[in-house]
Amino acid sequence: MADPISSPVKSAMRTLDIIEYVVARDRPVVAQEIAAVLAIPVSSLSYLLNTLVDREYLTRDGRRYTAGPGLERLQARTHDFSIIERSAPLVRSLRLQINETVSFFVPRGWEMEAVVTESSDHALRYAVQTGSITPLYCYSAGKALLATWSDDALDRYLAEVRRPSVTPSTITDADALRREIAQVRQTGIAKTREESTPGIQGIARAVVINGEAVGAFAIAVPIVRFDADVEQRAIALLHTTTALLAR
Repeated sequence: MADPISSPVKSAMRTLDIIEYVVARDRPVVAQEIAAVLAIPVSSLSYLLNTLVDREYLTRDGRRYTAGPGLERLQARTHDFSIIERSAPLVRSLRLQINETVSFFVPRGWEMEAVVTESSDHALRYAVQTGSITPLYCYSAGKALLATWSDDALDRYLAEVRRPSVTPSTITDADALRREIAQVRQTGIAKTREESTPGIQGIARAVVINGEAVGAFAIAVPIVRFDADVEQRAIALLHTTTALLAR
């Protein structure tokens, strides 16, 4: 019978055992050795190893595993973690709490880049590609970032940036966008409804540190699952998450 990771405590213990064993060997270790020595079923071990590699606590070269750079970051004393490293666990936590696709975007001039993303477990879900560059005007994260700009910067953006319709619902009119941005400035929450992707509701909040917008958390929800309860839960979680990163 397969041995699923049914206990969070057992999973945590096995994860620590794997890290300690690989580090102590001080040489590349194959999965079969880890499974045999630590008595971890192959089905569970594969999941744990993939997770550790994804988080960079282990490095994989073919079938061999060694300690990864993530372990060195845990020992850092300079507190110089990048905004990506600081936002990644918050994106994962937010996704687990709401089970919808969550992303963190950073400004790139008059556009933005998705630097961290976690997809929903639902079969019907929105996908964001890490590293993708998107416009500001038709995404909730983009509107959240625009709302942090000065009026002069916003006026220049609206005057100089082309804003083609991405969907029939895309808001492209300058005056309409100014009204939207004014609303975001009042509430701290930006929303889009099918403006960049048909069938998707976006909701986002910017993160401001020392007076500068460093990025924005965004949640993407299929319209069929979006209701007042989901909206209020998303807003509350975004307020909490942005405050944690800003702190």
